[in-house]
Amino acid sequence: MKDNYTDINSATIDRWVEDGWEWGKPIDHETYAKALQGEWAVLLTPTKPVPKEWFCEMKGAKVLGLASGGGQQMPIFAALGAECTVLDYSEKQLESERIVAEREGYNIEIVRADMTKPLPFADESFDLIFHPVSNCYVREVLPIWRECYRVLKKGGILLAGLDNGINFIFDDDELMVKNALPFDPISKPELYEELQKNDDGVQFSHTIEEQINGQLLAGFTLTAVYEDTNGAGRLHELNIPSFWATRAVK
Repeated sequence: MKDNYTDINSATIDRWVEDGWEWGKPIDHETYAKALQGEWAVLLTPTKPVPKEWFCEMKGAKVLGLASGGGQQMPIFAALGAECTVLDYSEKQLESERIVAEREGYNIEIVRADMTKPLPFADESFDLIFHPVSNCYVREVLPIWRECYRVLKKGGILLAGLDNGINFIFDDDELMVKNALPFDPISKPELYEELQKNDDGVQFSHTIEEQINGQLLAGFTLTAVYEDTNGAGRLHELNIPSFWATRAVK
């Protein structure tokens, strides 16, 4: 289990996409056409659009979508004139990228790889990394931050969506505190069994030390942050934030 949990997550997300997962639905032509005219927005977390001032000049920028497949953000960046690369471990998420790129006629480099391994890119390859909420599917995040730092150019920007852990403590109805933190199904087999029973993949909570201080340990300078909610459910209705978004610079 410990050695192959990312393969389990890849297959799980493939099933979610086939079942109509919200984060696996590619944008339509109208949304792409609006982006060509400068009307656009993208998400790192469930509901709040990323501030446009967080981005670099996108025309000609080399952008990596890290675990960002699904045909939602990369098409927007391509419409803005960026040279895009997307890395994901889900075949279905990457297929969505191919579908949109072929439909709209732009080029994108599509890479299937496991982000827990060294990224298959040279040092200082990118101006911007866009990393929506996804490291909840990996156990150790510091190696990812270090790889992001390595493949960014000096002055490059890391935009990341981060789960703050609160979703892992509640039951499905978000009424009762059910689990202790950290939520780690590798060290707690009962959590693993429950996740598999519910087809939830293998997910992990992470602390602020791992998520934000980890970026600092990797060498980044944090320049901005905001909070967001789940977008639905009781925690959302109570305006309890469950996600962070960060902007950090090399």
